[in-house]
Amino acid sequence: MIAVETDVAFQMLDLAADSPEVAAEKLFAVLFELGASDLFLCSNEQHVLALVRHLGIMRPIAVLMPDHGRRLITLFKIRASLDIAERRRPQDGRWFYVHDDAAQTHFDIRVSSIPTAYGEDLALRIFDRTSKLRDLPVLGLTRQQHQSLVAALDAPGGLILFTGPTGSGKTATLYACLHKLNDGHKKINTIEDPIEYSLDSIRQSQINPAIDLGFSELLRSVMRQSPDVIMIGEIRDTETAAIAIRAANSGHLVLATIHAASAAGAFQSMRALGVHQHFLASALRCVVAQRLVRTLCVKCRHSFDLADAPHTFDEVAHLLAPDEGKLLWSPRRCPACHHTGYDARTGIFELMPITRPIRTLIADNASTREIRLRAVEEKMLEFRHAALLKVANGVTSIEEVFRSVPSENLLAEQ
Repeated sequence: MIAVETDVAFQMLDLAADSPEVAAEKLFAVLFELGASDLFLCSNEQHVLALVRHLGIMRPIAVLMPDHGRRLITLFKIRASLDIAERRRPQDGRWFYVHDDAAQTHFDIRVSSIPTAYGEDLALRIFDRTSKLRDLPVLGLTRQQHQSLVAALDAPGGLILFTGPTGSGKTATLYACLHKLNDGHKKINTIEDPIEYSLDSIRQSQINPAIDLGFSELLRSVMRQSPDVIMIGEIRDTETAAIAIRAANSGHLVLATIHAASAAGAFQSMRALGVHQHFLASALRCVVAQRLVRTLCVKCRHSFDLADAPHTFDEVAHLLAPDEGKLLWSPRRCPACHHTGYDARTGIFELMPITRPIRTLIADNASTREIRLRAVEEKMLEFRHAALLKVANGVTSIEEVFRSVPSENLLAEQ
């Protein structure tokens, strides 16, 4: 066995004597047991390393000899209908995997291959097509944030932006919003890359770069379908941004994601795509920024008394119940959480309703800092305070917050 640094929380699989088919089944069994989101096969000089992403953390689970690893990669490429003779160019494919036919557990496996220095790397993204969509109240929003988002969703038109890095839970929040809006009285169209969950009564379309069918082309066509609500998977270019703003200003409710580090940063991202500040100011209803943090396993978490540090949660004391904020919680390890100390993930949100003063600042091309400070004056809950609330309530740990949320979002404004 080749020596590879491993995580004590996960037992390494011994796949040396297994055929590629058996090795694949063992890897998938671990994936489904953990509820992992990704499987990676990484080619190195002396071995192929299999890793999973569990609750956002990469963990090795098997080491294969180079020939064995290449055969396993070839098997996955065949299942995903990729060209097994092509090893010099990236490829993308997919297949549907039935894990438990009796229980009707079906998974959509998205496969991406890329050439590297020592061979091909393979990434497999796992989508549970039978999992239920999460509702807004369980995403991790505070009561005030939930009320503000619902108010924006109930508006007759306008633009709601969702921001955050890849893997921050934006898609889950978008689908929860669509689930809330899907009351049978609205025509809802989505433009996605890819379609991750099929939603009844919602018209879903997927971009196809192979035939030059992108977000902007589909969005122009969707506008001719007379929708009430439009969801755009991502605003990536100037044309998509312009059409989204025009749709929002013409009475459609538009939900879209854009990459930005914070709620206030979304304005700079839209300006960078050439959107005029006056049109942006009139279209926007709300901006939602988010991160994901792991939640402590309730079966093994342990607490520390804060008697020696009574001011730890002073900044959010007004948002806590009288019996909250007295303890600090940390992870331990137990079989229930696979010896990681964490058993799920939840969102930390920074939600900015677009009030009249903020709308004026946007129209006046104010800086990101000016807009954020005004939002804080209007009681916007910053990432820092949202994270403190999660720690004070025993949902997550201080260590996890610092791992997941950039330090600049955790520091007080000087």
